[in-house]
Amino acid sequence: MGQKANPIGNRLGIIRGWDSNWYGSKKDYSTKLIEDHKIRTYLSARINKGGIAKIVIERTLGKLIVTIHTSKPGIIIGKGGNEVDRIKEELKKLTGKEDVQINILEIRRPELDATIVGDTIAKQIENRINFKRATKMAIASTLRMGAEGIKVKLSGRLGGSEIARSEEFKQGRTPLHTFRMDIDYANVFAQTVYGKIGIKVWICKGEVLGKRELNPNFVGGKNDMSDRRDGRGDDRRPGGDRRDDRRGGGDRGGRGGDNRGGGRGRN
Repeated sequence: MGQKANPIGNRLGIIRGWDSNWYGSKKDYSTKLIEDHKIRTYLSARINKGGIAKIVIERTLGKLIVTIHTSKPGIIIGKGGNEVDRIKEELKKLTGKEDVQINILEIRRPELDATIVGDTIAKQIENRINFKRATKMAIASTLRMGAEGIKVKLSGRLGGSEIARSEEFKQGRTPLHTFRMDIDYANVFAQTVYGKIGIKVWICKGEVLGKRELNPNFVGGKNDMSDRRDGRGDDRRPGGDRRDDRRGGGDRGGRGGDNRGGGRGRN
């Protein structure tokens, strides 16, 4: 199941929230759903270089609130906020609603966001950089930022080869069956001269132990990491000091070291 279900959809209501928050009756549910898809498709194409990670859409009575999570807020805001106003007017025309609000949230650590990591690899592949080099660089920067594991899978005519193939790069751990594990997932495409290359990215950010805020606009930052098991702290092994004793770091190991290696060294 872990390999076949989308890791984000699998964790909805457990440690993840929905990216669309509204109520739809039988009559207008499909209309709102199609409208959401149009908004996301339009914004992704309109702000191509804005580093968009996700777009959260909320609806209240006659009001549409669009929250854009991005690593480059300056590009979307524009000089003096002109770009945001322009996008707002375009969304009003697209949806036919008068009351449209746009919020912009900055992503502090883009290396830990699967969509941004996938886009970075895709842009490098489109610029004819070797796919292995681009992927390994992305994996290294993600792990440097504190991720517990990352997995990247590329499919297509890799390196311009005649026959399409798949290659997978893994480092650390990404347990897809464990619902407590905060796993971010993205599926992006690189449009190259010789065809389309699919890129899938899984990033494991650690284990969520406490109650999680399910609002998709919740940005935790450093506080958000406090309810996770980082994989590097003492939480992962309750008897952290005992491990040192077994390896000769405690009293027992110290005495053994003096009797064996220490005596010979002095003689």
